[in-house]
Amino acid sequence: MSYQAEYIWIDGTEPTPLLRSKTRIVEEGKDPGIWGFDGSSTNQAEGSDSDCVLQPVFVCPDPLRAEGDKLVMCEVLHPDMTPHSTNTRRKSAELAEKYADQEPWFGIEQEYTFFQYGRPLGWPEAGFPAPQGPYYCGVGGDKMPGREIVERHTAACLKAGLGIEGTNAEVMMGQWEFQIGVLPPPLIGDQLWTARWLLFRIAEDFDVFATLEPKPVLGDWNGAGAHTNFSTKAMREDGGWDAIIAGCEALGKRVEEHVTNYGVGIESRLTGAHETAHFTQFSYGTSDRGASIRIPWAVAKNQKGWLEDRRPNANMDPYVVSGLMVETVCGAAAGD
Repeated sequence: MSYQAEYIWIDGTEPTPLLRSKTRIVEEGKDPGIWGFDGSSTNQAEGSDSDCVLQPVFVCPDPLRAEGDKLVMCEVLHPDMTPHSTNTRRKSAELAEKYADQEPWFGIEQEYTFFQYGRPLGWPEAGFPAPQGPYYCGVGGDKMPGREIVERHTAACLKAGLGIEGTNAEVMMGQWEFQIGVLPPPLIGDQLWTARWLLFRIAEDFDVFATLEPKPVLGDWNGAGAHTNFSTKAMREDGGWDAIIAGCEALGKRVEEHVTNYGVGIESRLTGAHETAHFTQFSYGTSDRGASIRIPWAVAKNQKGWLEDRRPNANMDPYVVSGLMVETVCGAAAGD
């Protein structure tokens, strides 16, 4: 019996790309192969030369359809099989291979905000909800809108075999988070993009959409980030503290390059308030959520582990961010 394969890819919309997908019926016993699409409809080609190629790079069970159906995350290529300019995965994969001996690992905390009727889910038609305070990891139907969607999304990620590590309500009403990891690049990007697709698709069933906007509501409300936890083999081993500090120092030497590539609108979120460091400054410290880089207390206690880059936006591209961190930290460790 044939099965449905949902091909997923990242388009060329600017300044922030969107996810696209379409369904292919694949003969039983065959793997999803190379496919194509009209790039002129996704901001990836001109109408006079519109063909783009979908190259499967990550396949998992489709938890929303019948048993045997699949989700297929793809790279976008030109017809000559070279990477498309919107294909950010390829560089991440190349850097991962270059520094494979350092075994870089990532865990990403994906924040997002549910919207309905032009406002965050659960917010009144006029005015604002009660101030921030009771929503983070809260309980209670009057202040935790969206939990049913979160539960379905979590179950779907588990059924798909994704590396989801947990979920929680965030500081602003209508804002939530899930975590994906611990995974090497570019797999961390493959799985995070797939988990995002599942979130968007499941929210459709509730007439809700999930936005990755970094500052979905202006004013005295928290923004939405994608805190990126990173380690190398040297950081995780006994005595890894020196490697962690060296990683922080390396990141501090390329601040502008990283911030520029950590998601559109980062200046609206990294203001120095709401548990952020200002986007023009760089700092690191143990347990400091107001620093650019936080070193968890358990890491400081054990003198080994990982660091958390708190700067990436919710709308960041995990292929870009993971590639940059590997290039910066692993490159410095290798003396490049």
